Amino acid sequence: MRFLLLLLLLTGWGPPGSLGEGIPKQTITATSPHFDEEEKYSTHMPQHLHCDACQIISYQMWKHLTEMENKLNPRAKGASLSESDYTDVLEKSCSQSWKDYGVREVNKVKRFFGPGLDNSVGISVMISGGPWPGRLFKMCHNYLGELGEDQLYQEYRQGGREALERLLCRDTCPEEETAGQGEFLRKEL
Repeated sequence: MRFLLLLLLLTGWGPPGSLGEGIPKQTITATSPHFDEEEKYSTHMPQHLHCDACQIISYQMWKHLTEMENKLNPRAKGASLSESDYTDVLEKSCSQSWKDYGVREVNKVKRFFGPGLDNSVGISVMISGGPWPGRLFKMCHNYLGELGEDQLYQEYRQGGREALERLLCRDTCPEEETAGQGEFLRKEL
């Protein structure tokens, strides 16, 4: 119902004498993504979404580490966390609900949508929940196991979000995307 109301407001529809009167009406259409068998049923992240997923995970790790550093050391900007603190923070960043993320399809290309990604592409329908939170959870924990909390925190301390993204996405994203995601997304979509 909310989606229908939003579409009606965006298209300028309204009763006579309303704000939408006199505005040329335009048709806006948005369809939900069509998922193949792998996207529907596999427990693993589909390969074509690995790049978005690693960027989401690096963003969440960066966000959680930054928040904890600011919380524990509000006056000492740049003070580092203890090993037990950054280990807990990284574990919590992977064990979150991932509810703010979903997949949408624009121009027949499926992409993740949510905080930490370039979400500037017009109107589309996003599908959240389902297998996506579990796949992000699993992929994030795989990074913790493969790279270890020490290496992840060291990268974060040396170069912030960009360094974490380079480390996590080096094998899954084209080089131009990890260097500057926005321009690549505009070319891709």
